[in-house]
Amino acid sequence: MDEGMMFNYYLPVNIVFGRGRSGEAGKLTALYGKRVLIVTGGSSAKSSGLYDRVRESLNNEGIKTFLFDRVKQNPLTSTAEEGAAFAKENGCDAVAAIGGGSVMDCAKAIAFLAVNDGDISDYIFNVKRSDKALPIIAIPTTCGTGSEGNGFAVLTNPDNGDKKSLRCNAIVPKVSIVDPLCMMTMPKKVLASVGFDALCHCIEAYTSKIAQPFTDALSLYAIGLIADNFAKVYNDGSFADGWDRITLASTIGGMVINTAGVTLAHGMEHPASGLRNIVHGQGLAALTPVAVEASYKGDEYKFANISRLLGGSGAEDCALRIRMLLRDIGLEYTLSELGIKEEDIPWMAENCMKVSAAGIANNPVVFTQQEIAQLYEKAM
Repeated sequence: MDEGMMFNYYLPVNIVFGRGRSGEAGKLTALYGKRVLIVTGGSSAKSSGLYDRVRESLNNEGIKTFLFDRVKQNPLTSTAEEGAAFAKENGCDAVAAIGGGSVMDCAKAIAFLAVNDGDISDYIFNVKRSDKALPIIAIPTTCGTGSEGNGFAVLTNPDNGDKKSLRCNAIVPKVSIVDPLCMMTMPKKVLASVGFDALCHCIEAYTSKIAQPFTDALSLYAIGLIADNFAKVYNDGSFADGWDRITLASTIGGMVINTAGVTLAHGMEHPASGLRNIVHGQGLAALTPVAVEASYKGDEYKFANISRLLGGSGAEDCALRIRMLLRDIGLEYTLSELGIKEEDIPWMAENCMKVSAAGIANNPVVFTQQEIAQLYEKAM
């Protein structure tokens, strides 16, 4: 008997969206802690003045702040361990992240490790489980990963190159302050990379085998926002309404992958950037058209919808439309241009099956390790 439609959707995040709303950081954070670890990168949040404004907002609410500013792109498990030790030393009772996806992911891992013992890799690979973490407040400064909208923290193990996400509801931020004005200091090259990551999240969640009605609706809406505004914002950084729309799309991208996951392109990119410290969006630019060409026949209806939003006519020209967008935003890359060597491919294909098994299984067409190696070769 046909049981009809069945699905679950659960995402406990408070998103506070709008221009200038980062000014509310103190009042919103005061609900969760009085000794707050601020996690950021080395320079951008400081040079833009955002770090000082947030710290002042917290201090005005009687919150004592501590700074951890050692996060780099593709954050390491070892950096999260350092941050957690610093948080514990200073008795921090909440963590505030100011930065892009790397900063937010590392902040989530710090909040998790501050209250959980043992090796974080055991939690990443589900050897151990926990639903505890310090409260997290996220203030994104890039419209890319959408980490403010999910319970994922992607980390690289420096000992073996494994790049995989810690996943649990405890690291969904208690509040995410999504202020499009915080995005507008990004260099164009960074905008291109992070904006394309956001688009890939929505495409992959929409075409995932575990997609469902809420993620489909959100993904299509966000793909449309990016398609209509990304190149415009790239070419005119003063287009404030466009910044609103691609920032919203990025947050939605983070939300949909929380439920529907990512698929082949992300699954293949993580081994590449785990191995060679590649900028994530550039790695996706090299791999996504190849992945879409290989996968569109697994769900021609959905890939046709994506293609039409990007200005195409059907599933068969979806990859072409993605390539045209990449050209328009100066993000055309091959893996070899990013430092990947032919001899890296066997390790990456094997690692892909290890760290990205779920994403490979959720792709509209499921590929073997050998076939994935061939796709890497095509992306070279």
